[in-house]
Amino acid sequence: MRKNYFLFALLFSSLHLFAQDEESVGFFKKENLFTGGTVNASFGNLVTALGVSPYFGYSFNKYVDFAITTGINYQSERDVSYAGSGDKIRFTSYGPGAFVRLFPFKFLFAQGQYEFNMLRTKYLPFGTSNGVGVEKYKFDAHSFLVGGGISNGKDFPDQKSYYYFSILWDVANSPHSPYKDNLGRSVPIIRAGYNIALFQDKN
Repeated sequence: MRKNYFLFALLFSSLHLFAQDEESVGFFKKENLFTGGTVNASFGNLVTALGVSPYFGYSFNKYVDFAITTGINYQSERDVSYAGSGDKIRFTSYGPGAFVRLFPFKFLFAQGQYEFNMLRTKYLPFGTSNGVGVEKYKFDAHSFLVGGGISNGKDFPDQKSYYYFSILWDVANSPHSPYKDNLGRSVPIIRAGYNIALFQDKN
């Protein structure tokens, strides 16, 4: 329930800022479209994860960005369920999502992001060779990522392209989340990327 309250608060804040901003576009303008992508990494207790996530979105005003996204992630972790275990688990996940970024300042933002991840899992017992003994599974996982980041400046409406760096955490309770370690704890998701303004007015 806590994540649902957060999502409601985030969306309400977005709409409130949109309504109050005197410089808001009021209606669709193609020059407010943007694209971009992130490269992410997370490291935790015996866990390493890497991924890429392209996205496409719209800047409502200087405060609010919204985008749809898709991504693919790879994760490897060592199973320590018993002493001396050398087993490994490898995940590949992919799926759609969407995010909202709120800019209280042009160099600082908060972010909430939903992802639906389809996971393909391999369990490799210690000493496995030539695929013998490998177990394969399929899972689905809902993730809700929250956090924030910094950018080199979103100077709306004159300049909407920006570099950014963010740190997010998965606050959902899915046991198969690609952003949880082998003890079920959320690990920090470090992302860096570039937001590219489309149809930017060059005058």
